[in-house]
Order: sequence, then structure tokens, then C-alpha cells
Amino acid sequence: MKELEEGLTLTLDFSKIAKVAKVCPDVIPVALQNADTREVILVAYTNEVALKKTLETGTVVLWSTSRNELWEKGKTSGETFDLVEAFVNCEQNSLVYTVRPRRGGICHTKNHNAQPRNCYYRKINPVTMALENIDQ
Repeated sequence: MKELEEGLTLTLDFSKIAKVAKVCPDVIPVALQNADTREVILVAYTNEVALKKTLETGTVVLWSTSRNELWEKGKTSGETFDLVEAFVNCEQNSLVYTVRPRRGGICHTKNHNAQPRNCYYRKINPVTMALENIDQ
């Protein structure tokens, strides 16, 4: 089990944006939202190349800030997405993609039934600050 991805201790990375800016200065955040359920699936980054590839192919392609390369979301796990629509905010510094999972799954992590889940599967308990898994 990976503690960061599966654990119940809150360890937010408040320096993520600063780290990304140093290594990948030409990216903007993009939120992926399930077109059918309206759930937020994940927040990632895109650059000009990834955006163009996404719009041209209709398959979600992002920029991996950890690997510093193009990343087709779900290519390894099989949980890929079709782009339904792309929206830009008023300042043109972030995007929202409405997407449709091709296999029905979303996240590379799995619940106890080995089913892919939404990437936002833990909520913060406001009293204890502990994480609660809502899709075990």
C-alpha cells in the first residue's frame, strides 16, 4: 500500500505549484470532470502540445510534471478518457475538460473490490484532520 495514495493521514503538498513552476514553467492546471456524473475526477497540468493533441484526437493527453513528458491519462492503467468539451477560465490560465471514461473507470488506484474509483475518494474529517476513505 502506498501511504500517500491509500493512507488516512493528511499530507498535503502545498509546495506543488512552486515545484511545477521550476521544472515545467509552461503548464496550466486542468480539471477533469465526468460529463455524466459531474464529479471532479482529477486536477492535472497541460501544456500547449498536450492541449493540441487532446483537441486533435479527442483523447485526454496531459503533461506529467513528475516525469516531464506527455501523458495519455490511463494509457498504463487502461482508464482512458474521451474529451467531450473543453472550457477555459476568464483569465485563460486554467482549463476544465468534461470527459467520458471509456471503460467506466477513472483512477489508477482501485478499491477493495479491485474497481477503479474517482481520484477524490477520501474526505477530510474537519475535527481530526484525518482522511476517511469513501470508496473502499
